[in-house]
Amino acid sequence: MAGQCNGNAADHFKLPEIKFTKLFINGEFVDSISGKTFETIDPRNGEVVARIAAGDKEDVELAIKAAREAFDHGKWPRMSGFERGRIMIKFADLIDQNAEELAALDCMNGGKLFTFSKHGEIPEGANTLRYYAGAADKIHGETLKMSRALHGYTLREPIGVVGVIIPWNFPTTMFFLKVSPALAAGCTIIIKPAEQTPLSALYYAHLAKLAGIPDGVLNVITGFGHTAGAAISSHMDIDKVSFTGSTEVGRLVMQASASSNLKPVSLELGGKSPLLIFNDADVDTAVDLALFAIFFNKGEICVAGSRVFVQEGIYDEFVKKAAEKAKSWVVGDPFDPHVQQGPQVDKKQFEKILKYIEYGKSEGATLLTGGKPCGEKGYFIEPTIFTDVKEDMKIVQDEIFGPVMSLMKFKTVEEAIEKANNTRYGLAAGIVTKDLNLANTLSRSIRAGMIWINCYIAFDRDCPYGGYKMSGFGRDSGLQALEQYLQTKAVVTPLHNSPWL
Repeated sequence: MAGQCNGNAADHFKLPEIKFTKLFINGEFVDSISGKTFETIDPRNGEVVARIAAGDKEDVELAIKAAREAFDHGKWPRMSGFERGRIMIKFADLIDQNAEELAALDCMNGGKLFTFSKHGEIPEGANTLRYYAGAADKIHGETLKMSRALHGYTLREPIGVVGVIIPWNFPTTMFFLKVSPALAAGCTIIIKPAEQTPLSALYYAHLAKLAGIPDGVLNVITGFGHTAGAAISSHMDIDKVSFTGSTEVGRLVMQASASSNLKPVSLELGGKSPLLIFNDADVDTAVDLALFAIFFNKGEICVAGSRVFVQEGIYDEFVKKAAEKAKSWVVGDPFDPHVQQGPQVDKKQFEKILKYIEYGKSEGATLLTGGKPCGEKGYFIEPTIFTDVKEDMKIVQDEIFGPVMSLMKFKTVEEAIEKANNTRYGLAAGIVTKDLNLANTLSRSIRAGMIWINCYIAFDRDCPYGGYKMSGFGRDSGLQALEQYLQTKAVVTPLHNSPWL
């Protein structure tokens, strides 16, 4: 057996009351127009946590009307950047004050590790708000030295009403990666969280109002992609869409934009990221890094290091140690601080991962460790490693989004580069070597938006993040993300008594 299955730590943890289950439109929690709801499930046991309002096209229409009014006539876009930033910092402070409750919501709603959420993801969400709050009063245009007798300058203005659609794997991180720069820019927002993980988004809407964000500026529509998400993507009164999710749905978002008002779209999509480990690497360190790269967040992360390439000189030792350490990886209740891997987000994702494990076995890969469900209830899967993997196998080509590593061998640097780039995706890559010249060469040769050298999943709010190829375009994080919510207006005036024609 791979992975150690732990019991139910939440028996000793007081789960929070679910306070917010309705749509948040124009500063108020309201039922959906249809009155329909859907169940949100605890992946630890498959039980219903709460019934959530199911927003549809008509509800999106109301949210857009509120956001449009708040943008066209409200005070948020017209505030000084300093004043917007001050309110955003208050919002961040409220998040810190409620971190434990928010962490518990993401834990019981998405299978997130409670300790990581409380001390990592939730505070980082607050700090992302603070980062962009500090940028809100530093949005400047340029003075232009025109070639004729003209005076010119540019204004940087908020793009308008923004539609945001986020996935379920990092509910808090994704919320604030999108909302923070949009708020700093002066935009108004309609955000649709994933139907699997709506609870924290609704709580954040409540805190935003307490912080003083005006009504209509931040609206949360819970519901499904094919209804609420589609309505956001295609609406003529939304000026920009920012989407994180699968490549397949990203295509639909682009098509909806093109068929309506040609709104700009930014997409952060799937990945099948390579991790290249060279002969000069410390094997124990490399194994720890490789396991973290694929098993962190139960493999439900777009940049997961799911394709691990190890140079032939250390391959056999790496395989042996990786199997040993994977068997000691602790799988279980995410409220338990000793657990390293919680449940997959829902039954659908659980079954998808198990199906891909069967593909791997049927296509001839060797199951080194793992490969089975873990525990008697809930959606837990053993950390899984395949060897004897060929690059045309489904487990190598497709994004599984689960704790499944494909382990392969290479000889030369040229072969490593070729293998790393042999994917339709280009989100991230990792390099493990003590040779700085080699690392620099590889980082310029691999077609991916994020390259990590001797580290992995090393994100920072100041570092732009996004993909190449079918992993999308546009950037989250850093000041580049702020640019996505601004547009440039040029203003030109003739100089006094000077001919300009």
